[in-house]
Formats: sequence, structure tokens, C-alpha cells
Amino acid sequence: MVLDSHRSKADFALTPVAKRLINVNPNTISWFGLILAFVAGLFFYLSGREDGWRWMLIAGAITVIVSGYFDALDGKVAKLAGKASKKGDYLDHVFDRYADVFMIGGVAISTWCNPYIGMLALVGVLLTSYMGTQAQAVGAPRLYAGLLGRADRIVLSTLFPIIQFIWLWMGNGVIDVFGLFEITSWLEIMMIWFAVIGNLTAVQRGIVTWNNMKKMKEE
Repeated sequence: MVLDSHRSKADFALTPVAKRLINVNPNTISWFGLILAFVAGLFFYLSGREDGWRWMLIAGAITVIVSGYFDALDGKVAKLAGKASKKGDYLDHVFDRYADVFMIGGVAISTWCNPYIGMLALVGVLLTSYMGTQAQAVGAPRLYAGLLGRADRIVLSTLFPIIQFIWLWMGNGVIDVFGLFEITSWLEIMMIWFAVIGNLTAVQRGIVTWNNMKKMKEE
């Protein structure tokens, strides 16, 4: 999945709302997105505690997508209002990283996931984002490309909790993988994906940036 390259296709859902919020400070919208990311992580953590808390999987999934919407909306409002700035861009990147930690960390420390897998998932996600922004820091083009961008993580963090809820509602337990081993939950599968593909994306972006710097030097 490489959804970050299709961000412009979401304008139809952002522009009408952004025009209505033209007088709202974009940073305020960013704060709403961050707070919702924290709430989503809390929902995911609590959903694994008791059977009666499973509904929080759905609540968390909804909160993730709403948080992601606010994250995209702040930039759109800033552009339409002529308030786009380097400070705003910097704050947006900082909030995005905290949001990633809140949402993915909520799963990582829950009973849905092996904590070691959760740690590797966080490393993969953070390194992916770091390699993208570091490219810009060294003078190369900012990178959004790769196997696992932030938009992909938002979509997966919405879908997998819903799949897990349906899986439990149908009375299923652990997931048997071709009779070879068992995985605790669909959320753990999501975290394995983040751990493996996230780190591969970080390496991929590192190679692209390295090649871009070589071209810049030659020019």
C-alpha cells in the first residue's frame, strides 16, 4: 500500500470543511487530531483487558480515522487561509510522530500484541518517518514514497481493529497460520506488518535519499 502518493484525491472531503473553518487557527485543528490519537491508543489498550471492553476496538478504529482527517485538515486550512509556514509544518511533523506513538503504542502495550513485536513496530514506523524528513534536512527532496506511509498506517489501524472485533464476535480465538504457529490476534498481524514493512520502507527511503544526494553532488 502506498496511499501517501494519492493524498490529493482526498481534497473533495477536505476542501468544503476547510473553507468553513477558514478562520480557525490550523494549530488548534492539529491539537484536536493529536488528542484524538491519544484517545484512540487508549481505546486500543483498554479493549484488550476484558471481554466487555471489546467495543473499544470499533471506537478506536473510528477515532483513528477521525484523527487522521484532522491531521490532513489542518494543512488544507493553512493553505486556504494563507497561513502555511515552516513553524506550522514543523509542528505538524512533531504531532504526527506523537500521534503514531499514541496509536501504535496503545496496541503495543496491550494484550493484543507481543511487546517485542510492538517495540519493533514502533521502531519501524518512527524510522520510516524519520528517513522521509531527514532527506529534506540534508537538502534532498522530501520523501513520502515507500511501502508504508502514514496514510497506509491510518487505514490499516482502522481496518484491523474492525476485523479483530468481527473475528471475536464470530467466536474465533487465536489465528492458526498454516498449522505452523499461532498468532494472538489480527492486531498482532498488523503490528508484524508495521515492524517488517516499516523497517523495509526506512531502508528504501534511505537508499533513495543516498542516490539523490549522489546526483546532487554530481550536478
